Amino acid sequence: MNGVQPRRPAVGVDGRILTTPVGLAFPRNVTFESWEQAGQRISRIASSSAWYLGDWLVFGQDKYTDRYRRAVEAVGLDYQTLRNYAWIARKFEPSRRRPGLPFQHHAEVAALPPAEQDEWLDRAERESWSRTALRRALRENRDPGSKAYRVVMPRVSAGTEAVDRWRRAAMAANADFESWIVAALDRAADHDLELVSVPPLELSGDDERERGRDRIGLPAVRPAS
Repeated sequence: MNGVQPRRPAVGVDGRILTTPVGLAFPRNVTFESWEQAGQRISRIASSSAWYLGDWLVFGQDKYTDRYRRAVEAVGLDYQTLRNYAWIARKFEPSRRRPGLPFQHHAEVAALPPAEQDEWLDRAERESWSRTALRRALRENRDPGSKAYRVVMPRVSAGTEAVDRWRRAAMAANADFESWIVAALDRAADHDLELVSVPPLELSGDDERERGRDRIGLPAVRPAS
């Protein structure tokens, strides 16, 4: 019977990890050192590509103000993601970008004044901070007496069993329920943001000045009916 034969997955040979249009192909005898070095190279490529895309859109916005959207659509890139990259690229001219720090580190401090950006990036380089460590240091540095801004979030409906479980977990942690929810969401965000590169949302001028000091209005958690 004639039919379409399934494609056989590519396999790396001679101990080399191969790149394909749809992923990586690992040899069966790949060493840990080779696997680790591949991850480091991929990380550098990913960080550089974010800068490339941001600079590409910035140039198009400035040079081809009435046509650049057509080019974005033609190459099939997500416009909102590109706008976020461009927003960060505009905050850091190439001479201020740190080759030793990933794009994501720059994204964490992009909304700060230039002098503060440089100060935090200097510390991140000096102390070899991960993105999560930089984010936590920024959070701890916030002035607790500064003006608080609230972001309205939708109400969260959850099953009675789940809400009861969360409340018991908060009690076990000796924390009030709202504080426990905020901490849990923060831990989940740190974990997920370590797995993928997600730049901050593009902000308005007023939002930029207040970024890093926002406080989220906790949604009411109620059992689903």
